Order: sequence, then C-alpha cells, then structure tokens
Amino acid sequence: MDGEAGGEKPDDRYGTPQKYDPTFKGPIYDRGCTDIICCILLLVAVSGYVAVGVIAWTQGDPRKVIYPTDSRGQFCGQQGTPNEKKPFLFYFNIVKCASPSVLLEFQCPTTQICVEKCPDRYLTYMEASAKNTEYYKQFCVPGFKDLKKSTPEVLRDGDCPAMITPSKPLARRCLPAINAKKGIIMVGNETTFDDGHGHKRNVTDLVEGAKKANVVLEARQVAMKIFEDYTVSWYWIIIGLVISMVVSLIFIVLLRFLAGIMVWVMIVLVILVLGYGIFHCYMEYAALKGQAGSDVSLKDLGFQTDVRVYLHLRQTWLAFMIILCITEVIIILLLIFLRKRILIAIALIREASKAIGHIMTSLVFPLFTFFLVCLCIAYWASTAVFLSTSNEAVYKVFNETQCNYSRTTCNPETFNTSNIAKQCPDARCLFAFYGGETAYHKYLIIFQIYNVFMFFWLANFVIALGQVTLAGAFASYYWAFKKPDDMPAFPLFSSFGRALRYHTGSLAFGSLILAVVQIIRVLLEYLDHRLKAAENKFAKFLLTCLKCCFWCLEKFIKFLNRNAYIMIAIYGTNFCTSARNAFFLLMRNIIRVTVLDKVTDFLLFLGKLLIVGSVGILAFFFFTQRIKLIQDSTPSLNYYWVPILTVVVGSYLIAHGFFSVYAMCVDTLFLCFLEDLERNDGSAEKPYFMSSNLRKLLKKTNKQQTEG
Repeated sequence: MDGEAGGEKPDDRYGTPQKYDPTFKGPIYDRGCTDIICCILLLVAVSGYVAVGVIAWTQGDPRKVIYPTDSRGQFCGQQGTPNEKKPFLFYFNIVKCASPSVLLEFQCPTTQICVEKCPDRYLTYMEASAKNTEYYKQFCVPGFKDLKKSTPEVLRDGDCPAMITPSKPLARRCLPAINAKKGIIMVGNETTFDDGHGHKRNVTDLVEGAKKANVVLEARQVAMKIFEDYTVSWYWIIIGLVISMVVSLIFIVLLRFLAGIMVWVMIVLVILVLGYGIFHCYMEYAALKGQAGSDVSLKDLGFQTDVRVYLHLRQTWLAFMIILCITEVIIILLLIFLRKRILIAIALIREASKAIGHIMTSLVFPLFTFFLVCLCIAYWASTAVFLSTSNEAVYKVFNETQCNYSRTTCNPETFNTSNIAKQCPDARCLFAFYGGETAYHKYLIIFQIYNVFMFFWLANFVIALGQVTLAGAFASYYWAFKKPDDMPAFPLFSSFGRALRYHTGSLAFGSLILAVVQIIRVLLEYLDHRLKAAENKFAKFLLTCLKCCFWCLEKFIKFLNRNAYIMIAIYGTNFCTSARNAFFLLMRNIIRVTVLDKVTDFLLFLGKLLIVGSVGILAFFFFTQRIKLIQDSTPSLNYYWVPILTVVVGSYLIAHGFFSVYAMCVDTLFLCFLEDLERNDGSAEKPYFMSSNLRKLLKKTNKQQTEG
C-alpha cells in the first residue's frame, strides 16, 4: 500500500518541493492585491460592454423578431397604423430568406409588405397584367397603381413580385405551401410555372431555391409541437427537477455520515442501473423481431423530425444496448484494476464530507454563482437581440438617365418633394437592403463579436470567483490542526471577501485567457460553417485540426486555472506564479494526480450518473404511461422525449451543481494533501495536518501522537 499509494517519490525536475514553514497555518491573511493591470482592464472592458448595451437598447427593437415588419419598418397588424388590417407579411422573393445573413441580422434581404391574407393561387405578373389585376395589386408595394408600365419596368423598380405562389401563414408570415403528391413536388396544385418571360418551367426549379425556406417552416412546426408539450407537462417537469434536487441533497447528506458505504452502494447501483438498461434494450430489440419495418437501417431511414420513428427500429435498440454494454464493461474493469486506489479516494471523499459538514453554507454558494451566470446570459442574450434588430431599411435613388444622386440614400416619405426629385424627374426612392450606413451599423458585427467575447469573459470570471471562494474555505479546514476549533468563524465569507478584495485582477487574468481561446473556437466553428460547401479538402483538414487543438487547449487551461485558483486562495500569489506552482506541484506528484484525483472524479461522476439515471428512468416510465401516479395524470404529448430529455438534462445540472462543491473540495484537499506531504514529515516539529484515516491508509504517523 505504501509503495502504491503513499510512497511515490516526488519528481525533482519540476521545481523544488515546498519546505517546512512554522508560520504557515493555512490561507494567508496578510496578502496584497495581485494582477492590478488585469483588474483595471476588466473594469474598462465592462464599462465598454455597458456602453455597447446602452447603444444597442436605444437602436434596436426586439419586436422585429416577434412581430413581422414591412420594408418601411412598420409592424403588420398594429393598431393605429396603415397596416392595422394587414396582419400577415408577404415576401417578394422568399428564396432570399434562406441566406445565412438572415440568422445574424434577423432580416430577410427582399422587399416585404403587409397583406390582409396570404396568396392562395399561383400567378405571375405577366399573367396578372391581362387578368386578375385587382387581386395581384394587393401584393404590390403600397400605392402602386400603374399596371400599364411594362413588365421589365415594374420588376426593375421592385413595384411588384415576379410571381406569387400559394402560401400559408406561419407566425404571421406567408411561407410557400410546398407539398408532394405521388412523389411529385408541388406548390399548391401546380407542377409548372411561367417564369415571367413566357417560358414554362418545372416547379422543381422553384422548390430547389425554396427548400431552405421550407426547412425553416418544418423546423417551426416541430418547435410549435415542442412548445405545446412544454405547456401541458411543465408542472410535471418541475416536479421531476424537485425530485432530483431532493435526491441530490439526500445523497450529499448521506455522504457526510456514510461516505465509504455510500460510495460502494453507489458503485453497485450504477452497475445495476446500467444492467437494467441493457436488459430493457434487449427486450425491446427482441419484441420488434418480425414486425414490419423494424429491420430498416438508420442510414436508410435518414433524419426524421419525429424521433419516435427510431424507437420502432431494431437497430436503434441494438445501438443503445451496445453503448450500455461498453460502458458497463469499462466501469467494471476500472473497478477491478483500481480497487486499491478507490480506498484512498473514498478517504478523500470522506474528508471532503467532513469539510462540507463544517461549512454547510458551501452547498448553497453555487446558487449564488448560478444566479450571476444567469445574469451574464440574460445580458448577453438581450444585447444580442437588440443589436440584431437595430438594422434599418435603407432606401437608395434608382434612375434610368444620368443623375448625380444615383445610388445615394433617400427618404421615401419626403422624396417626391425633395431637391433630388426635381433635378432627376425619372429617379425613384426604392428599398435597397436592411442595414445602415452610419458608423454604428458599419461596426455592428464588431459589437456582436465583442458581446460574445465579454459574455465568455464575465461568465468565466464568475465561475473563477466561485472556485476561489470554495477553495479558500476548504483550505482553511484542511490546515486547521484541531478541526474545527482552529477554523475561522465564517470561512466561506472570509474567503469570498479575500477573493474580491485582493484577487479580482488574477481572476480576470485567468478568465481572460480562457475567453480568448473560447472566442477563437467560436470563430473556427463559423469558418467551418462557411466552408462546408467548399471543395478544398486541405482547408477542411486544417480547420478540423485547429478545432481539435483549441478544444484540447481549452480543456488544459480549465484544468490549470482551477488548480491555480486553489493556490491563489491559499497563498495569495498572482495568477502566473500560482499557475506555475500548481503545475509543478502536480507534476512532482504525477502518479498520485493520475490515479487518486481521477479516481475520485470518476466516483463523483458515478454519483451524478446514479441520480440522473434514476430520475431519468422514473420520468421515462411516467411520460410513456408505463406507470400512473394518478388516474389520467399523464399528459398527452406529441413527443414524449421532450419532457424526459428536459428532466434528464435538468437533473444532471442540479446534480452537477451539488457535486461541483464536492469536486472543488476534493481538488482543494488533494493539493493541500500533496503540500502536506512535502512540507511535513510527521515529527513533533513538523506534524501532518491530514486526517487519521488518510495517515493510516498511507502508513504515515505523527510522532507526537505515538509518543503520547
């Protein structure tokens, strides 16, 4: 045991081990401010972020996302406006709405007008000039009366759309009613159309351009069904989340008193839960044998919006069963080969349970961190929406003859009485695009990137603040020789005050490094999205390698930052010094780090898996009506996986919130444990601070105790 767990010799290549210091009694109280420059930089950045938010809130209008607006910026169906009796939005060219820029700007780059009802027939402008004149006029720009103009002139000036197609309103927007009959793609009841120049073309040509817009239609239909499921099951979802919170809390409390037994019970239950999952998948797999359509492969079926279709395939349950079997085998093998390490990991968890028991407020502190992160998310989301809806309809001068004002911006409401109309009689003020030509609109994309970057920075800062606070509190427990008599009165609040007063700059430094890596990853994802249609295989390969490298870099920085924050909480050094000392300390004890720390993380992960699996199985049986708590209590759902998935994800987040305290406590105690082994030798002058259980497992003793 000593040679395996406690007798590894530190590697001297990574700095010198910590020396005994008789004055060191845990987190240092006499400390100074660190990384002041980064603190000032954070304050300046936050001030700029507030300024961007204020500008966005004054320029943007989020109603553009919810309510349709025409090309003049007027809301459709709004009382007191010319469009009061026109609740639906009609697009001149719906195909342009499939542009990627729509996702960024929430605007479709085509002329849009408000109409009383969506078109119910297929008609081109050329056909309308001979018949159906009055019907077609309602889909032209307001005020258009001159149907005697030639077709090229009308289409050039953007007075009317080239054609209209049967459409259906969705979210008060007219979208093509694309369907299929006997395998033939149709718009309404038409299979061919006139392109406006006297040529008949197959409607498939139109559909090819409108496919992307129709995908949006289908996605919105799925979204509406999901929304309906939430409206009828939200209270059951809340009950499920409350159950997961109660189970997590009970589990944490039981760990406080029965850490060893609970860990072994947890391991056995996880194995049993996975075993039941394998059995259930096999029974479903066997029950589908011989049923019509059950042998269709996932590849042949392709993507389906109704996920329930996949549950009627044998291959789906076979895949689930294989995944669960592999997970089960991996867990059993790890338990077999790491059984001796598990004993020490259990001792660390037991010690963490005692520390949390003496600092019970630490279980509530993650709620404070969660609240601050929610504020960051809310500010980022609202600013993003206001920025995206701050584009305006830009009008420019279009003319046939020579005009000095050609392509300059204009105001359609005052254009007829302006000097431009007098000097250029044939010029017209027409809609050009959505955007703006002010300095604000030119740098709008920069503001969006800055908004995302500041969200990453502030969110990482809040998380870092929580980690430093918890680390300082738990370190004060470990380095108290007589527990809990030597602990400060309010260790959590004392640690929080030290973190804010002295180490705001260090936290800003660490979170800034992580935010830079994360924003680079976002930009790489954006480039990958833009290059999907490209045929350059080398560029795709290079981009994939960069994404992989920065993913690994982000994981490493998170690991290094976490341990650096622990050193900051204990010693009060700046970020770089703390990161270096933490890294060297871990590298000097790489065997213990690889085995003990990771085994402990694995055991905590099993705890989360047990809670999520138990609540998830309960939700599965309830929402699939396998069990009924009350008669007719199970809601009628379009997709029963919606509340189940919500409960599972929510349960994981709740369990992760509780277990994150344990994880931070274990990591802090582990670093203190390594420092204790380097600083002290168990003599009367240099006694170990670790608990008696850890000393027994490592075969370490304090001489003053043996002599007594």
